[in-house]
Amino acid sequence: MDMVNLICAKRDGRELSDDEIDWVMNAYVAGTVADEQVASLLMAVFWRGLSDAELSRWTTAIIASGEQLDLSGLSRPTVDKHSTGGVGDKVSLILAPLVAACGAAVPQLSGRGLGHTGGTLDKLDAIPGWRSELSNSEMLAQLEEIGCVICAAGAGLAPADRKLYALRDVTGTVDSIPLIAGSIMSKKIAEGTESLVLDVKVGSGAFMTDRDRAGELARTMVRLGRDHGLKVTAVLSAMDTPLGRSVGNALEVAESVEVLSGRNDSRDLIEITLALAREMLGLAGIEADPAVALRDGSALERYRAMVVAQGGDPDAALAHAPHIEVVTADRSGTVGRLDARAVGVAAWRLGAGRARKEDAVSASAGVECLAKPGDEVAEGQPLLELHTDRFERLDWAREALKDAVDIGDEAPAPTPVVLEVIS
Repeated sequence: MDMVNLICAKRDGRELSDDEIDWVMNAYVAGTVADEQVASLLMAVFWRGLSDAELSRWTTAIIASGEQLDLSGLSRPTVDKHSTGGVGDKVSLILAPLVAACGAAVPQLSGRGLGHTGGTLDKLDAIPGWRSELSNSEMLAQLEEIGCVICAAGAGLAPADRKLYALRDVTGTVDSIPLIAGSIMSKKIAEGTESLVLDVKVGSGAFMTDRDRAGELARTMVRLGRDHGLKVTAVLSAMDTPLGRSVGNALEVAESVEVLSGRNDSRDLIEITLALAREMLGLAGIEADPAVALRDGSALERYRAMVVAQGGDPDAALAHAPHIEVVTADRSGTVGRLDARAVGVAAWRLGAGRARKEDAVSASAGVECLAKPGDEVAEGQPLLELHTDRFERLDWAREALKDAVDIGDEAPAPTPVVLEVIS
């Protein structure tokens, strides 16, 4: 095989063969082709796309570059959830123990945040003692005993994707539907779950801001899963407004525990969590009402057991920011808009997120949304609460929020959280 010829072939629109795709992945992982050559191929894919057959093989080759987990020995049916990410998206912290309480095993392999969207592992890192790195045997034992695990993917899982993603991140080729789909689905297929529900966020605070493109990504991933023997459903969900009331690592853990304890009534957060739980249980063939498990405390018990199993203390105090500032309403009326991206950027600037993968994040930094669209407010009433470890970050966060909130005389039309289910 000649890498230059393959680059030219894809550049000129030719479909790559199975053997060519396999060779590229194997050679890249082995280090026998250079980053700049693979970067050129990725750019050619960015512009020319991949056919269904190419993408299926591309995904297969990524999976084959590493180990594949075997969950078939578990006594419970396995089902996972993947979210494309959004502002205040703490759903996994509630959903994994909730679905486990209903009888499924949930192998939630998660990641860290970058930019204005938070990462599930960053949130759980706010719990004293909690650890994200588990061996395969630890993960399997926890799934059998408790029914849920939220941890980092092992280094042996889809190593080709790890290299490809790092290259896409620095070459302007992240925003490609086939490359996104192949990246997400290769890891989920390799983890060995029987079923998967995809939460594809769309809106100002999501990676995908356009509904048509979000739908295309969802359909592409569903098709890829089916091609590889996975039962898959995708849910398009709204991300124009932050999900729930909190954005930031410890703040989101606290809100998740409040929901699990029945002490929080964030309508949008509970609505999407229950919708995803019902889809997961349906794919797993389990007849159970997740709303009951949320009310009766069994989901909270699973959450606490999961945290303890991973070294954390569910009763430990969470980090508290030393600097808190309130943003107030400039007039009386009804909140019509609270821009998710602006709030996410503010939380990132306060220290809750990272600009580079190597950056550290603050456990206590973030934003509390004290009023959401549809809430009536009076002039001077607190709207947002800014939390940070470093006082000098407050000005930077306020700048991000200057056009984030609209207050009007009439209430906005209610908008659904679940926009569409693609199965």
